[in-house]
Amino acid sequence: MRTRVKICGLTRPEDVCAAVAAGVDAIGLVFYPPSPRAVTPAQARALCRQLPPFVTTVGLFVDASSTAVLRVLEQVPLELLQFHGDEPPELCGSFGRRWIKAVRMRPGLDLMAQAARYEAGAGLLLDAYDPGLPGGTGATFDWARIPPELASRIVLAGGLDPGNVTAAIRRVRPYAVDVSGGLEAAKGVKDPAKIHAFMQGVRDGDTTGDDGRYD
Repeated sequence: MRTRVKICGLTRPEDVCAAVAAGVDAIGLVFYPPSPRAVTPAQARALCRQLPPFVTTVGLFVDASSTAVLRVLEQVPLELLQFHGDEPPELCGSFGRRWIKAVRMRPGLDLMAQAARYEAGAGLLLDAYDPGLPGGTGATFDWARIPPELASRIVLAGGLDPGNVTAAIRRVRPYAVDVSGGLEAAKGVKDPAKIHAFMQGVRDGDTTGDDGRYD
């Protein structure tokens, strides 16, 4: 099965167009004001206008109030919600949208317990753990900590870039990968060459040898 790709932290129309041209499956829009990749609802709405059919729009929130999330949903055509804080599953599922829960892979975390707790979601996004950051650390974590039986529900994140995404896919076999800082020329500014190199790395991870067949 082909590994899906989400590019997160997009802030400019030209970067959205580059992602679409490279074959991305989803784009991520950050609604967390402290982030250097944050966008306003008006900016996000303009970015969504660049999208063709079948590219999913994902909104990222960090411990936002229900009112704040609803305010964004009134203005931006989001299809999937991504929660990066300490949100309980009841809140995640209260907005009438499909959702995923980000899990930071801190030491000692029981990933199977987290999967059970958030089983109503569409999947889990696994990110590296930094006590001072809710995500976007630019660091990887030990992929061996991911049970193989969870792979079909996993969006793998955390320090991915064109240089390591092939190995990550071959090791984990996740449903999807998520990348942000690993494709940037500067904070919030994507590099088209890195986008295309990353997509090639994903294709290389999916193939099983020189014949180009997929697993």
